[in-house]
Amino acid sequence: MTDAANITIYHNPACGTSRNVLGLIRNSGAQPRVVEYLKTPPSRETLLGMIAAMGLTPRGLLRKKGTPYETLGLDNRALSDDQIVDAMLAHPILIERPIVVTPLGTKLCRPSEAVLDILPEPQRGGFYKEDGAKVV
Repeated sequence: MTDAANITIYHNPACGTSRNVLGLIRNSGAQPRVVEYLKTPPSRETLLGMIAAMGLTPRGLLRKKGTPYETLGLDNRALSDDQIVDAMLAHPILIERPIVVTPLGTKLCRPSEAVLDILPEPQRGGFYKEDGAKVV
């Protein structure tokens, strides 16, 4: 089994950036494990491990747009990291996406080209994002 087979993407198929990242992974020849995190949220341990591996804080991984961020009062700076993580686990839409885990690292892949830094294999051909922008 090559390193390329050990890739996981925490994916939201409704998100264009997430779809582009998945396309770039597949364009490298890898068939990643796709976790639709809205249907199958990561465990607390997995989420905390990814946050640490990315060098982020829980607040740094919070998605605001299109989420209950404001309704839940998550802009309150007095909230602890544990409270932020609790909110993310209760409402997975609050987890920014896509997160990709490879043998070369874990990364929040926004913009989608960020995934290129952690793919074990190079792109196998040209790739255009859904908006027509050329990546490779």
